[in-house]
Amino acid sequence: MSNVSMVFKEIGAVAQAMGVTLKALLSKPLTVQYPEEPIAVYPRFRARHELRRYENGLERCIGCMLCEAACPTGAIHVEAAENDPQHPHSPGERYAQNYEVNLMRCVFCGDCETACPVEAIVLGHDFELAVYDRDGLLLTKEQLLNPKVPNVVVRAE
Repeated sequence: MSNVSMVFKEIGAVAQAMGVTLKALLSKPLTVQYPEEPIAVYPRFRARHELRRYENGLERCIGCMLCEAACPTGAIHVEAAENDPQHPHSPGERYAQNYEVNLMRCVFCGDCETACPVEAIVLGHDFELAVYDRDGLLLTKEQLLNPKVPNVVVRAE
């Protein structure tokens, strides 16, 4: 009698496994055809750095270098300069003359974003960071001020 019950138990296990297989077979695929369809990312997703501007075109960065001090890996380098009152770059007394982010060292922790008092540096949603040489991973101020639009859709958390 125990052999018969064991056979039925094994048949039930096989039927249960086949049910899981059929369920997966009939479900919608999870693959996204990326270049044609946008990728869905969460709102707090952290990718490529971006420097922001005010609505009037002035740079938000005031050259305080708090982002550089907060970076645990030393991936950010800022050189501040005095602002010209006739032709200001930012609303403060100083501005970032040079601003560089080394993506080879960055761990995308967001400490620079948290440390910035004027919300000048943010981590955007552009995750396409592949380049052909190492020089492409050193982002300059011009690249950070003019970010490209990522092919993503922000979904609810």
